[in-house]
Amino acid sequence: MTLSREEQAQRERLNELYVRAQSPVMLSIERSVCGCDYGGTSWTIRAEAQQIVALLRLQPSMRLLDVGAGSGWPGLYMAKTSGCDVVLVDLPLAGLRVAAERAGKDRMPGMFGAVVADAAILPFPGGSFDAVSHSDLLCCLRQKRAVLKACRDVIRDDGRMAFTVISVAPGLSPEKYRQAVANGPEFIEAEADYPALLEQTGWVIVDCRDITLDFGTSCRRQLQADTERRDALEALIGTSEFAERQVGWRSKLTAIEDGLLRRELFIATPARA
Repeated sequence: MTLSREEQAQRERLNELYVRAQSPVMLSIERSVCGCDYGGTSWTIRAEAQQIVALLRLQPSMRLLDVGAGSGWPGLYMAKTSGCDVVLVDLPLAGLRVAAERAGKDRMPGMFGAVVADAAILPFPGGSFDAVSHSDLLCCLRQKRAVLKACRDVIRDDGRMAFTVISVAPGLSPEKYRQAVANGPEFIEAEADYPALLEQTGWVIVDCRDITLDFGTSCRRQLQADTERRDALEALIGTSEFAERQVGWRSKLTAIEDGLLRRELFIATPARA
């Protein structure tokens, strides 16, 4: 699939981000915000990852596909704690390299694999996986429907998919909508709401949970963690970028608290033919 200039630029930024995220100060911030130190880019906290393990009913001998896996959070953690096999898929190679190193250090109990692939064109036969997960991925991609369809194509008929996603709250005025988009992930806008997209791509929603409150809490922790590590962070990214980062976190937190952004957790199963 041909990437637009914006999508190509995003991939290049992510490659740089995954490398920088392995610095001691970034890992320290991640531990404070999410309770992990993988160098991840999603807002998934440890308790949420544990919840997803239970909702997917992961156990040894099962095969989990983590799409948009980045540096391995939370896919590696979910596989390690459940004992299942895991395959990580993403396009930025830097993140998958970090994930592969982490998998070796963690001595994963099940089998591990990493594949460079587009989330909308998954290179696996039908029925290859018992479970699929992705964390705050769809709000960072334009091809949302194609990704959901690709996930449906590779999962077993009795499998489960779990994913978190950030979206624009419904019913906003044009001005508030623009504020929400400005403070959300790069491709947060969607052609339909997620229940509709799931139905259109062959999924049935089993559970949907609003986790916006946790999102706001994590954003506050992010702002506090950055502030507490200002000297080390400025040494890594520079004074100007640190100031921009602080402004960005405050603006995002305001958008969350004002009800402009929401974050949800969906659990879905394949629709019966």
